[in-house]
Formats: sequence, structure tokens, C-alpha cells
Amino acid sequence: MTSPRLPTDLHPPRMDALARLPVFFALEGRRAVVAGGNAQAAWKAELLSAAGADVEVFAEAPAEELVGLAQNPPRGVVTIHRRYVTADDFVGAAVAVGAFEDDAGAARFAAAARARGVPVNVIDRPAFCDFAFGAIVNRSPLVIGISTDGAAPVFGMAVRAKIEAMIPRGFARWAEAARRWRSALFATGLSQAARRRFWQIFARYAATHPDREPTPSDFDGFLTQTTHEAARPDNGSVTLVGAGPGDPELLTLRAVRALQSADIILIDDLVAPDILDFARREAKKMLVGKTGHGPSCRQEEINALMVTLARAGKRVVRLKGGDPMIFGRATEEIAACRGAGIPVEVVPGISAAQGAASRLGVSLTHRERARRVQYVTGHGSDGHLPTDIDWRSIADPGVTTIVYMPVKTHAAFAAAAIAAGLDAATPAVAVISATRADETVIAATIADLPERLAAAAAAGPAVVMIGRVFARAAKVDETRAPSASQAG
Repeated sequence: MTSPRLPTDLHPPRMDALARLPVFFALEGRRAVVAGGNAQAAWKAELLSAAGADVEVFAEAPAEELVGLAQNPPRGVVTIHRRYVTADDFVGAAVAVGAFEDDAGAARFAAAARARGVPVNVIDRPAFCDFAFGAIVNRSPLVIGISTDGAAPVFGMAVRAKIEAMIPRGFARWAEAARRWRSALFATGLSQAARRRFWQIFARYAATHPDREPTPSDFDGFLTQTTHEAARPDNGSVTLVGAGPGDPELLTLRAVRALQSADIILIDDLVAPDILDFARREAKKMLVGKTGHGPSCRQEEINALMVTLARAGKRVVRLKGGDPMIFGRATEEIAACRGAGIPVEVVPGISAAQGAASRLGVSLTHRERARRVQYVTGHGSDGHLPTDIDWRSIADPGVTTIVYMPVKTHAAFAAAAIAAGLDAATPAVAVISATRADETVIAATIADLPERLAAAAAAGPAVVMIGRVFARAAKVDETRAPSASQAG
């Protein structure tokens, strides 16, 4: 029997070091100084004008791009002074940008700007820069900036191109609508929680209807839905969310939305820490560890905690590794919520078996080798091998068997399966921490796998997969996932 453990607050690790602090200057109606007359200076002047700055360019011989920009600026006025910049020109400026061909000119420009408290950027000379321009995805007022700290500008542009393809241009209209509606929403007197719910409804609709023009009726509809939900006597809820096998990129969009709207997240030990990067930063995170071995929170305590928090009006996310409906105790948690009258929903996730099979490049239902797939737990309620396993089904040569929570009992499982008639040479693969950076694969026969698994002593969530579909994988003698070309 495992030792009891109380739920504990989970404090995520501190943010990793940043090469640059991403900030967005408010420049509308403010002065910006640009020194230099080449095409690069023209491009920076255009960016500053587009942000609403009144741009003053100092250049004895401005390029045609600058002259044309001054005649037709995108937003803020662009004025050209056909002379060198002086110290007095920095007074009252919000930012200063310079284009120089040598370090001496760049150094003088930067020193003069800093002396008057003006942040400075010298194009292509990072040693003299207080801030940097990144690649930009413009769906204003939705603006995305991308920086590689000058290490790989071409890579930054490639990332920009990918994001450009992912973000519909219609998002600009919805972002502008959000700006128009913000004050109107505040004037309704809704609580902060209700206003957040309004924006969640707004965001879901905008994401699925990016090409629609927002209308006042949309605002009214979102407001009606918000007030309807707020009027419920108990606005708390529980959502069981499948975190997948570990790779954060395998999260579903619905899982991400649930994590970003949660007030409290109850987390299993088996959930990969990187998954929490997608959670709402303000959400309270609590570890309610259930690992199948070692100290664990009792299921009854987890059920009671979910119900108590939801009754207090909290949106509770119960975050589980893999899929919550596969050996995730979901039935008990759903029953507890329904018994207490708490709304509960399930967001499925990629199962550990699916994640492991995808990394191996093995189909669990190879049409010539497996007629069916079965999922079995190797861990009973008493911590030992369950006594009610259908061993004749396990011994069927035409089935692919996935064993969950197998580590402590796999030697007994393998012995019982072979005794029931399973060929001792049947291929078997243990996958630990599937899809994660520390994924470990141990391929052998069902007879040899227990010894190999015990010798590896690998930590992390594990599945054992048995069947003829793993014939090629079992011939690969390594502890990393074989490529798709190696597996069958």
C-alpha cells in the first residue's frame, strides 16, 4: 500500500533567462530621432511613423526612400532635416535610431542620446543599442515581435513567415473590435471574473470566425452569454484534461483553452512540467500526486478537493497524463462531480500508447499481424498484479497488448502470460517517458524484457507493448526510439 500524501501547492520554475526583454513602446504623438539617410534609416523611420511617432530625420543627403516616405508617411509625420544631428535634437525624444558606417559615429550618436535619457538603437551595431527591432507580424492592434538577439536574423524571419501563415489577417479586425469594446464592457459593471469570461467567449468566437467583420450584435451576444453564465447559482466547474504523453506540442487546442481559463489546476506527478507553460499564469497549481507507486494523494481526497473548489465558484482543471479516460480514475472523479451537482466535462488527450507507437513508427493495428488492440493495467488496487486478467486474451497471437503501470509487476505479468500460452519469443517494447526529451525505449522479447527493464531502472511513466506488430522494433538493440524506417 502506498503512503498517503496531501495535496501541495506547485511552484513552477522561474522563467528562463531572456536575451532581450520584449516591450512595446507607445509612440503616438511623440518625437523619434533618426540619424542617417540610407535605405535602412528609411525603413526604421517608416516603422516609427507606423507606430504613430512624429519622426525627425537628420541626413545631409537623404535617399529617395526617405524623401518619398516624408511625402507619404504611414501614420506619424516624417520631417527631414538636411544636416547632421546635434545634441540638442535629442531633447524631448522618446527614442533615437541611427544608421552609421563606422563605430566612431555610432558611439558619438549613442552617447549623445543616452546623455539625455533617450533609448537608442544603432542599426546593425548591437554594441551601441539599448533596444533592438525584431521581425514583426502585423495584425495591429495585435502585434507580434520576434527577436533572436542578433544571433540568427534569417531564422527570425523564417519564424515570422511561419507565424504569418498561422495568424489570419482577419484577427486585426477582431483585435480592433476588442479595443473599441473594452470601455463599453467595463461600463456594464460586470465583475472582473465575468469580464474575463466575456473575453474568453470573444476569443473562442474570433478564433473560429477570423474572416467575419465584428458587429455590435456580436458584442451584445457575447454579453448575453456572459451574464447568463454569471447568473447561475454555482458557476464553478471541473474539466478533466488529458495532458498527453509529455510532448507539449501534442496538446489539443481544447486542452490549451481549458488550461488558459482555469482558476486552479490539480496536477498528477506524471504530467510533464513543460505542459504548464500553456496554463494561465495566474492559475493556482496544486500537485495531487498519483504515480502508481510511492506516496500518493488518496482518490477520495482528490474528489473532495475538486468538489470543494468548484462549489466555491472556481474553474478547476484536473490535469492528467495521457488520456484521462484510459486508466486515469476518470469514472470516480466524474461521479463525484455529478453527485455534487458540479458541471464536469472531459478533454481527451493523446494516450501514452499512441505517443509511444508514433515515436516507434509502429501501427498498433497492422492488418496482417493484429486483429485488435487491448489495454491492460499491470497495477491493481493493492499495488500488485491484478488477479482478474484474462490470460487467454493476453496469449492470443493476433492481439496487440498495451500494459499500463507495468514496471513493478512486469516480471510476474510476463511469466503468467507465457504460462497461459503466449510465445516467449513474442516481441515486446517498453517505452519510458514517451515523446519526451528523456524518452527511453527497451526492445526485447516478452521473456527477456523483465530483466532488461529492471536493469535499465529508468524513471518516468512507462508502458509495455506486446505483439507481433513490434517484430522489427524488438530487433533494435538500443535505448532510444528507433526511426520509422527501423520499426514495422
